[in-house]
Amino acid sequence: MVSAYVSLAVADVVSFWVRPEAGPVVAVGGTVVDRTPAALKEWAIRAFGENDKTVLQLGILLILAVLALGVGLLALRHRLLGAAAVAAFGVLGALAAVTRPDSESAMDAVPSLVGAAAGALLLYVLTGRLLTPRPGTAQADRRGFLIVAASTGLAATGAAAIGRAVGTPVQENAAASREALRLPRPASPAPAVPAGAQLDVPGISTFFTPNRDFYRVDTALIVPKVNADHWRLRIHGSGVREERTVTLRELMARPVLERDITLNCVSNPVGGPYVGNARWLGVRLADLLREAGVRPPSEGGPADQLVARSVDGMTIGTPVETVMDGRDALLAFGMNGEPLPFAHGFPVRMLVPGLYGYVSACKWIESIELTTFDAYDAYWVPRGWAAQAPVKTQSRIDTPRALSRPAAGTVMVAGVAWAQHRGIRRVEVRVDDGPWQDARLGAADGSDTWREWVHPWTATPGRHTLTVRATDGTGTTQPERRTDTMPNGAQGWHSVEVTVKG
Repeated sequence: MVSAYVSLAVADVVSFWVRPEAGPVVAVGGTVVDRTPAALKEWAIRAFGENDKTVLQLGILLILAVLALGVGLLALRHRLLGAAAVAAFGVLGALAAVTRPDSESAMDAVPSLVGAAAGALLLYVLTGRLLTPRPGTAQADRRGFLIVAASTGLAATGAAAIGRAVGTPVQENAAASREALRLPRPASPAPAVPAGAQLDVPGISTFFTPNRDFYRVDTALIVPKVNADHWRLRIHGSGVREERTVTLRELMARPVLERDITLNCVSNPVGGPYVGNARWLGVRLADLLREAGVRPPSEGGPADQLVARSVDGMTIGTPVETVMDGRDALLAFGMNGEPLPFAHGFPVRMLVPGLYGYVSACKWIESIELTTFDAYDAYWVPRGWAAQAPVKTQSRIDTPRALSRPAAGTVMVAGVAWAQHRGIRRVEVRVDDGPWQDARLGAADGSDTWREWVHPWTATPGRHTLTVRATDGTGTTQPERRTDTMPNGAQGWHSVEVTVKG
């Protein structure tokens, strides 16, 4: 166990100087994520929320601990064989690191190999202390065993702690580049949020979701930290007249748009938390594509899919026609008045209002390739998700909470509803099996943001079920029947059960 711990700690320290993503736990964890069935991923998101990656890494460590016990028992009988087993695990970690989509070079194998070498050597030394009698006695050198085990364990712990506190040169440079970034003034500012968009109801979502509270769903076990000064975006593929590479400074020198857009994840269940509204700053993606010679299929362009690629290897497929139909599809570098947080895609991310994030909102974007849906399946498609996924009309009750116990009298039932790029026309609330009643809508801030709503309910003592449904700007009302998030987003009415106190 001590040898396995030191092996991982040494690998962790080495990965600070090579690349944090090359550490064995992260590399193996990423491989596990890529090969996990979609249904299991959905369960993990529902069960653990944004802690799903932490749970995965803890699970990997637990499995390694069990394997370490087995290798330790083997080493007590065959020292060399036990050390060789540790080395073999290092080779597996190295293979996982260099075969990851974001692997940059063979150097990604170094953390696992160096850590395995340290662990194998330590295991050989420690088992020797237990198996070789002290000179002049028939007893094992238990004192020497404890000294070596404690000193190496403490040294590895200290080195890893210092490394994490100091950070890697790459991370430090990326953080400094974000700190130094000054966002340009928008040539096209967002219209002022109308009075009444934020309803004065305790418990309702804030109209703008603070960056620290904005949901995060992705496959990155370590948040990529990209130096803004080194960032480049490559535009290439079918229909591109001439391949282009754009820097962040060049991007920010273009006409900048400021827009309020609600973003939500396809993994969001009915009434779920994976939706948020922010004020984004960026440039219009369609303009950049047209300058590169790209035409949508409706104008005879050969490409119907835009494949955005992230620095961590993630691929996101988006319909070219949708990106270029006039909506505010952005390459965004600002979020709620500050540069994008690292967790939300710094320095640049893509977002397209009206589409779920997995087909539009590529974080840490580094390339855009024009191709077709027939020619290429982006990351999520082979895993059972639809290639195209417009956002479905949804509504959610924020207050009162499920299973809460409000007092009898007037209870404000309130929440949010969204149907990006179509807008919300109407929200209705039902108590138990009674008639649908119109809720009062907050002011609309365009068709790409969610809309708040409230309904005063005269609550009587007892158990009650509250249900909400919304009608979008096209006149289409949410269907009652609930469906799962796969393959293209959940739908159905959201209900909460409360018990009113007499």
